[in-house]
Amino acid sequence: MSLGSPRGGESTAMGETSKPPQGGMAVSAGASSNLTKPADALPSLSGPKSRVIRLRQTVARPVMAAFIAGGIAGAVSRTVVSPLERLKILFQVQSVGRQEYKLSVGKGLAKMWTEEGWRGLMRGNGTNCIRIVPYSAVQFGSYNFYKKFVETAPGEMTPLRRLLCGGAAGITSVSASFAVLSDINKAKLPGMWATVINMYKTEGGVFALYRGIIPTVAGVAPYVGLNFMTYEAVRKYVTPEGEKNPSAVRKLLAGAISGAVAQTCTYPFDVLRRRFQINTMSGLGYKYKSIWDAVKLIVAQEGVRGMYKGIIPNLLKVAPSMASSWLSFEVTRDMLVGLGKVDA
Repeated sequence: MSLGSPRGGESTAMGETSKPPQGGMAVSAGASSNLTKPADALPSLSGPKSRVIRLRQTVARPVMAAFIAGGIAGAVSRTVVSPLERLKILFQVQSVGRQEYKLSVGKGLAKMWTEEGWRGLMRGNGTNCIRIVPYSAVQFGSYNFYKKFVETAPGEMTPLRRLLCGGAAGITSVSASFAVLSDINKAKLPGMWATVINMYKTEGGVFALYRGIIPTVAGVAPYVGLNFMTYEAVRKYVTPEGEKNPSAVRKLLAGAISGAVAQTCTYPFDVLRRRFQINTMSGLGYKYKSIWDAVKLIVAQEGVRGMYKGIIPNLLKVAPSMASSWLSFEVTRDMLVGLGKVDA
């Protein structure tokens, strides 16, 4: 699957004006047939219609279409799984000895519903969408950009090249949006902007906003690479022979499988990222000096299972999250690419 369908070359509506013999009439090169049309019927590059056409052709470019569709896909997927995302974070940041959310997934969701209602299930989703839209847009857009340099033919790449392009896209998206990504979706915090200001003032300035970026990059690069590589492979496998694209249900299946594989392989990095983001907050019991110190302490105090805290609700959210993300991405991208097919 090519994340952005190639377009044909763009044609201009105006030609060079050639100078006729003296006393003659100026004729537009290659456009003599237009002389029989009234003046107001000739195409105008400065008219409103032309500006609309230019806009459509701009958003139809593969990288731009992938960028816009990626942002929309991120917002859709995060909203679909908002309750499970919040429950996962509550599991991850709960320290040893605390029992508030030492529950099954069902009981944890029921606890949130009983204590906070539907607002509790969706708490942090607005902040999540604000942070995920630019992150997802940059990720899909940059993947589409990088793959142009390694494709052997339009849409043709080896699995290793897909993995590398996906990894590069993951690093690009994290680097571009990490200050926004470092918000903490926790009920007792006062909101995104107040939290950012508080972190800046009390936890070390700008560096506090980028705390945990190393384990984040270490986790996101292989995750995104695996996600793109697996999706492309599964998508190709589930596409019926002789057809160009699979059905919507098959795309959902490919997205669910790719997300599950990528998340399972890289989940410990996500736990480390969350722990480092709250490393200096009082009352949570975490004081890590380095990544390796964090790994040793987590394994010593909580066992290997500590590196996979919250993975069950995470895997339960991966299927609808990645399935809806890939499907909404493809639908939106194909619609945007189609806008560039302007009738002459």
